[in-house]
Amino acid sequence: MTTMNICVLGAGAWGTALAIQAARAGHDVTLWGRDAAAMAAMRVGRRNPYLPDSDLPAALALTADRGEAIAHAAQGLTIVATPMSGLRETLAALPAAQRVLWLCKGFEAGTGRLGHEIARELQPSMRVGVLSGPSFAQEVAAGRPTALVAASEDADLARAAVEAFHGDRLRVYTSVDPVGVEVGGAVKNVLAIAVGVCDGLSHAAPDAPGLNARAALITRGLAEMMRLGLALGARPETFMGLSGLGDLVLTATGDLSRNRRVGLMLAEGLALPDILARLGHVAEGVYSAPTVLDRARAVGVDMPITEGMVALLDGRLRADQAVALLMSRDARAE
Repeated sequence: MTTMNICVLGAGAWGTALAIQAARAGHDVTLWGRDAAAMAAMRVGRRNPYLPDSDLPAALALTADRGEAIAHAAQGLTIVATPMSGLRETLAALPAAQRVLWLCKGFEAGTGRLGHEIARELQPSMRVGVLSGPSFAQEVAAGRPTALVAASEDADLARAAVEAFHGDRLRVYTSVDPVGVEVGGAVKNVLAIAVGVCDGLSHAAPDAPGLNARAALITRGLAEMMRLGLALGARPETFMGLSGLGDLVLTATGDLSRNRRVGLMLAEGLALPDILARLGHVAEGVYSAPTVLDRARAVGVDMPITEGMVALLDGRLRADQAVALLMSRDARAE
């Protein structure tokens, strides 16, 4: 294996988990976080509070100097591990020669753009892609088996992601369809809220939604995801893969999913501000739902589950009303 210089920009749970994986694989890795005090504490304690059960490898460098981290990966690989709201600013700060993969999932608020569209606007010559798939950071940091997909129109960049992260416990597949991978990563968060609502209501009354309804939501949600993806230029087979069906099933049914937990608490009747305060972390589906719906309407794609979740998050529907509205739709061919 050839040792690679890698920087991870963003010291949240997911960025840290991948930094741990790359350092364990023997690469020269620098993890950057904007909070200097927090990074200093991590250097001393060798733990990230977002991943309290995982030690940071001794070889993993930690810094609050973003320029230092970027320079470290000038001939290697840069991983952007910020939320979607930070991708634009981060890409703008990078040299055009940098090779970049981002981890964030969603459509940009305000513009409705996906990551690759932001990159084309800001850095048209930069070699870019997305690393995604069904993955909880805690499990990756703990070394539990996981599979991801690296998607880029630049085949060499996708192979670099394999070289950086592929190992006995983390498999990395490649794709030439970043559009499909990004749409899957964005829409599944909204659908996970819907499945959480369904599961949260399942004990409310004898005729409440149950496992049948969960299966229907996941299946019809996948159809919504695919319709939007195809309208934006994605390949249909991508949605049967890791970043489509795989990520949807994990996020919609996994107990570690923040978006699912939002749905569960909405079903309890809790107000959205209280839910977000309890979570203490970003639940991307809450913020991306209206943007997903706007983008779908702009290209003439019908997304009734997403529309119902937007109305629920806005307070225009209760959880039970949102589910009832979906079940009352006219019959049609699948």
